[in-house]
Amino acid sequence: MGDLELLLPGEADVLVRRLRSFQLREMGSEGWNQQHENLEKLNMQAILDATVSQGEPIQELLVTHGKIPTLVEELIAVEMWKQKVFPVLCRLEDFKPQNTFPIYMVVHHEASIINLLETVFFHKEVCESAEDTVLDLVDYCHRKLTLLVARSGRGSLPEEEGSQDSTPMQELQKQAELMEFEIALKALSVLRYITDCVDSLSLSTLSRMLSTHNLPCLLVELLEHSPWSRREGGKLQQFEGGRWQTMAPSEQQKLSKLDGQVWIALYNLLLSREARAHYCLTSFAKGQLLKVGSYPHTSPYSPRAAIPHPTPTASPLFIVDHPPQTSGTWIPEIWERLEHENRGKWQAIAKHQLRHVFSPSEQDLRLQARRWAETYRLDVLEAVAPERPRCAHCSAEASKRCSRCQNEWYCCRDCQVKHWEKHGKACVLATQGDRVK
Repeated sequence: MGDLELLLPGEADVLVRRLRSFQLREMGSEGWNQQHENLEKLNMQAILDATVSQGEPIQELLVTHGKIPTLVEELIAVEMWKQKVFPVLCRLEDFKPQNTFPIYMVVHHEASIINLLETVFFHKEVCESAEDTVLDLVDYCHRKLTLLVARSGRGSLPEEEGSQDSTPMQELQKQAELMEFEIALKALSVLRYITDCVDSLSLSTLSRMLSTHNLPCLLVELLEHSPWSRREGGKLQQFEGGRWQTMAPSEQQKLSKLDGQVWIALYNLLLSREARAHYCLTSFAKGQLLKVGSYPHTSPYSPRAAIPHPTPTASPLFIVDHPPQTSGTWIPEIWERLEHENRGKWQAIAKHQLRHVFSPSEQDLRLQARRWAETYRLDVLEAVAPERPRCAHCSAEASKRCSRCQNEWYCCRDCQVKHWEKHGKACVLATQGDRVK
């Protein structure tokens, strides 16, 4: 697995075999927390393996043991928990936790799974091993990208720096909203990898992508709004590596990674023989697809050659409007099943988790802090980080760690002092956890 190993091959095999689905009311429980830690280890090891290009055993293990459908179900389950249970928890008047980190781990669980899927879905055999759950994953990606387009029309995201008057739960809600943006960008990459397999997808999946969701038109909307780009103070910024980065003038005409993902997905959906046979190219769809001709960025994967031109012979897709070919009858079932099983129980689940999951004792918090510290090893985090560490207070490039817990980075002593009000509690918990045996 490379020079820097988080997991030994035999250990990774055991962790993959143990992956299972949890009920919504079990999220945050001891067993669920153990699986979350295991997933984080698998996630980091998969990134390390992909980085050093020495084979990817995590991806192979997930396929061999048939665990991709399990990951998809867990992904959709935590998405539902965040939509149905988390808002109820936030409204409960008697829920005022002193430490919101146990809840944060559940909120962050979705990001962990989609990041692992993004890493392994690059390989076509992973998409094939998803079996029928690829339909559920397509629906999931469509939901995320639709929200991304809608959010870009409302303006910028909430500021990362919270208000000093915010309660811990309000801060957690703001962090969850910021996290949704990054999750949606990961979902875009996963969707693009699914379109790479378009010639081998089932007719039901193609119909879902092209007829039910009309993904080509949604992808054009993403290109039009470009939610991963913005202008601040007259300067162009793009979201890369988990943060907004100001682009140098010489870089501004280059195609960003996320724009590239959209272009490749469009290319796959518009020029694949199988997809073209099942896409109903209506007048509305033609109008939407023609918009890409006005975009300044060009791409070797640009599907402009597939977009209708005034000369009927200029494009293979210049055809009369027609209904798509008939397809199979499979439909996504994970979301519907989970909603049916838990309908009317959202408040009961929230109250159960309030009493039994999200109100841990100090001793439990310290034990959990020690386990988190063991999971998030600093040498591994530095290896998988896309760039040099940034100051936790001002985001400048940092070279100094918190001397007490060694977890947070700072550019100077002044920033560390200013950030202590936020970092202090987590720092104390982490260092006390190290002494708990």
